[in-house]
Amino acid sequence: MKSAMVGFFGTYAHEIVFLHVISAIIWVGGMIAIRFAVHPSMQMIEDPKVKLGRTLAIMGKFFHIVIPFILLLILTAVLMAVGLGFRIAAVDEAGNIISQTAYDLYQIVHVKEVVWMIMTANFSWMYFKRWKAQKLFDAGDLPGAKDAVASIPKYLLPINIALGILAIWLGLILRGL
Repeated sequence: MKSAMVGFFGTYAHEIVFLHVISAIIWVGGMIAIRFAVHPSMQMIEDPKVKLGRTLAIMGKFFHIVIPFILLLILTAVLMAVGLGFRIAAVDEAGNIISQTAYDLYQIVHVKEVVWMIMTANFSWMYFKRWKAQKLFDAGDLPGAKDAVASIPKYLLPINIALGILAIWLGLILRGL
């Protein structure tokens, strides 16, 4: 399996890296647009029911747009981590460091993986909170729906934006830029 992944990456490296980068751009860029352009504009709507309904609809559309890109990001990350052979270049069979530079890059790969996993978990939590808010909204419980979704723009989305920017920065370090 590993040799097949290395071969696949060797054949399609540019395409895999492109899909990885475009997935990150769509996910992180979309979050930035939602938080800093759409969310403030939505606050200008005076009718609380319309405002909350539109907010839930926009978040729902956005979440469903980015889910395939999150999955693609994870898949391409695995292909790149295996295909680029960071571990092979960094340590030998006994676990001894062969190249300090390769080992440092190998550690960055792991940090980046953790960042994307935290972002995915946070996204899943936002998705659940939005789903819960939608159920409450549909049942006519506007205060409950508002409470259920309030932490998304205030805390959860900014956390993912910061982590996404960090992951992109780590990706640039890994690419040697």
